[in-house]
Amino acid sequence: MTLWFVFALMTAAAVFAVLWPLGRGAGRASGGSETVVYTDQLAEVQRDVAAGMIGANEAEAARVEISRRLLAASDAETGASSSSNIVFRRAVAVIALTMLPLVAVMFYARFGSPSLGDFPLAERARTSVATASMDKLVAQVETHLEKNPTDGRGWEVLAPVLVKIGRFDDAVRAWRNAIAYNGESASRRADLGEAIAAASGGVVTAEAKAEFDRAIALDPNEVKARYFVGLAAEQDGRKDDAANVWRAMLASAPADAPWRPLVLEALARVGVAAPKVSDEDVAAARGMNEGDRNTMIRGMVDRLATRLKDNGNDVDGWLRLVRAYMVLGERDKAQAARGDARQAVGSDAARLQQLNDGLKNLGLDG
Repeated sequence: MTLWFVFALMTAAAVFAVLWPLGRGAGRASGGSETVVYTDQLAEVQRDVAAGMIGANEAEAARVEISRRLLAASDAETGASSSSNIVFRRAVAVIALTMLPLVAVMFYARFGSPSLGDFPLAERARTSVATASMDKLVAQVETHLEKNPTDGRGWEVLAPVLVKIGRFDDAVRAWRNAIAYNGESASRRADLGEAIAAASGGVVTAEAKAEFDRAIALDPNEVKARYFVGLAAEQDGRKDDAANVWRAMLASAPADAPWRPLVLEALARVGVAAPKVSDEDVAAARGMNEGDRNTMIRGMVDRLATRLKDNGNDVDGWLRLVRAYMVLGERDKAQAARGDARQAVGSDAARLQQLNDGLKNLGLDG
């Protein structure tokens, strides 16, 4: 309501500014009108008399005639001017009173935001304040680390924040210090590799790949490292190797793993269809107790093994079967499945190479 009241006052002021000069009387006419010409003629007669060029009688007759014409011209101009000015002023007043507010409303409706609520100053500044707070926090931690460079915990807190704000080179240094003072772990090596890749514009360089390999050596199930190893293969043009890595990840992943969509997208990018689990299977597994869930998984594994005996050319199926046995803790069956798989695809060099690469990624290449 206050906003519209202000708009009304502004409109009234604009209308007043237009009407004020129209309400004032018009000034006298200037050069070019008949009254000016006759006035000049009267002055000329006076000069001729003073110069002795005409007599007094002739001068008086000329003054009378010129004066008569001057009065007639003056009356005619005053009447015409008064009539036309009144009409003009009335027209302008009507336009000012009606069109100015209408045009103002139309412009506001077109370019303004009449439905937008109040936007307090605190809300407007929230984003900038949040950014300033983040920068201030980073500056405080960096100041602390300058005085305490061996504070591994401080480096580990700072590193992911630096990645988030795009300071990738500084993040690489922070992760190196975190490893140096906190000790080595699979997750720290994977995070360091990610920061190195980010600093290189998303390219998994040899330096980044080395960090991911170190992470997998520490923990074969380190998800981030495994994903980036697949990405490195894709960037090198080895799409089959990348697909093998990502398929192996999915084979061991829970149905609700948060990173599944990322891996599925990666597989689609290299033109490979990912192994699917039906929605019914996922829903059924979630509603079971642990014993029933294991029974269900066992049934799925047995069905897969039976199918592979009939169709041994499915390399992806063999890799899923081997991985399933390893997840179930049945390494003997995994090794037996490995032997059956090699025997089934041994006559096809390309399939055998794909199988061996997949087995290697599963840690079962012996």
